Amino acid sequence: MEKLLDQFSLGLFFWQAVLFIALILLLRKFAWKPILDSVNNREEGIKNALESAENAKREMQNLQADNEKLLQEARLERETMLKEARDIKNKMIEDAKGEAQLQASKIIEQAQTAIESEKKAAMTELKNHVATLSLEIAEKVVRKELSTQDSQEKLVESMLGEAKLN
Repeated sequence: MEKLLDQFSLGLFFWQAVLFIALILLLRKFAWKPILDSVNNREEGIKNALESAENAKREMQNLQADNEKLLQEARLERETMLKEARDIKNKMIEDAKGEAQLQASKIIEQAQTAIESEKKAAMTELKNHVATLSLEIAEKVVRKELSTQDSQEKLVESMLGEAKLN
C-alpha cells in the first residue's frame, strides 16, 4: 500500500478527474441523448407492441364470441328449418291422405250409383221377362181352354151375363 501511496500524485489525480468529467460531459452531450432516445423509442415500441397484442387479443376474443354467436344462430336457424320441413312434410302427408279419402269416397259413391242403376236395370229386365213369360203362359192356357167350340160359347155367354146393359 505504501507503494501505491508513493505513486499517488495530486496533479495526476486532478487531470484524471478533469478528463473523467470532460468524458462524462461529452458522453452526456453526444452519447447519452441518442442512447436515451433510442432506449425511449425502444420502450415506446415495446409498449405499442404490447398494446397491439392486447388489442389483438381482445379482438380475437370478440371474434370468437361473434363466431360462437353466429354458430348458435346458425344452429337455431337449422333447427327452425328442419322443424318447418317436418311440418311441411306432415302437412303434405295429411293433405295426400285427405285427397285419397275424398277420391276413395267419390269412387265408392260412383260404384254404389252404378250398382244401383245396374240393379234397377236388372229388375226391369227381370220384370219384362216375367211379364213376357206370363203372357206366353196365359196365351197357352187360354188357347187350351178355348180350343173347343163349346168352351168358346160358354165363355161368351158368361161374359154377356156379367155385362150389364143399361
